[in-house]
Amino acid sequence: MKVVIPGGSGALGALLDRSLTAAGYQVVVLSRRPAGPRQVGWDGRTLGAWAAEVDGADVVLNLAGRSVNCRSTEANRQEMMDSRVRSTRVVGEAVAAARRPPAHWLQMSTATVYAHRHDAPNGELDGLIGGSEPDAPAAWRHSIDVARAWERAQAEADTPHTRRVALRTAAVLGPERGGSLDALSWLARLGAGGPVAGGAQYVSWIHERDFARAVEFLIAREDLTGPVNLAAPNPLPQRAFMRELRTAWGMPLALPATRWMAELGAFALRSDTELLLKSRRVVPTRLLDAGFTFDHPSWPEAARDLVRRLRGR
Repeated sequence: MKVVIPGGSGALGALLDRSLTAAGYQVVVLSRRPAGPRQVGWDGRTLGAWAAEVDGADVVLNLAGRSVNCRSTEANRQEMMDSRVRSTRVVGEAVAAARRPPAHWLQMSTATVYAHRHDAPNGELDGLIGGSEPDAPAAWRHSIDVARAWERAQAEADTPHTRRVALRTAAVLGPERGGSLDALSWLARLGAGGPVAGGAQYVSWIHERDFARAVEFLIAREDLTGPVNLAAPNPLPQRAFMRELRTAWGMPLALPATRWMAELGAFALRSDTELLLKSRRVVPTRLLDAGFTFDHPSWPEAARDLVRRLRGR
């Protein structure tokens, strides 16, 4: 089977390229800066010669979109919206124009679409879509708007012969240098990885190997369409999440951080406090109901595995 991965030159794309290639798939990556024989150039906005790769492919797996780990300026917010919506629309145009359209279109989305909440988990069928929570800052509404527009761009595509799945993905944690786990580990090892603003906000996550396995599972499951949560089944409060990460590193100390300290740190790192303070309590109801089994369902074991691999690098 041939898999085309638009926006596949980043860490997640490299992960899926490795895993799918090892499983016997033929993988082609669409990139703004192609490098290598299996990468093809595209701009993420307009149809071009790259669309020939989509015609006759079995799967399109669109990962394109600007990183959300940036300061929340008007320009960055607009680029986050445009990079996701425009790339999804043009992928839909390529699928619609294909003489032999792909059978499957898996589209990256985000678990951030769900409400900021502590009381109950968000599954696909009974979860609350965010945007109206009384205790969530108005500034967080933009990420909800982006997520909804992102999914709407796929849903509105005229692709009747192609199955569509929206991958509502939590934080994918792997041992790569410069990734989310590496940054959190740096804080934990310095003794600064304590509770942030009390630490009651939930962290949803997924081990990189389970993420790759879930994508391959969804390619094979032709009966699943629409939104699917890609998150481990056991989200946990931030204070417990960081405690287990510190334990994996052998660091007993932990300095807490107040909300204003988190805001100061996010400003210094050119990031946004929403990534630290929003409670993301997301569960993979549809994956579990379909029979998917997680190799790393709980954070303590997953943290030990990832820290061991990170040490090895």
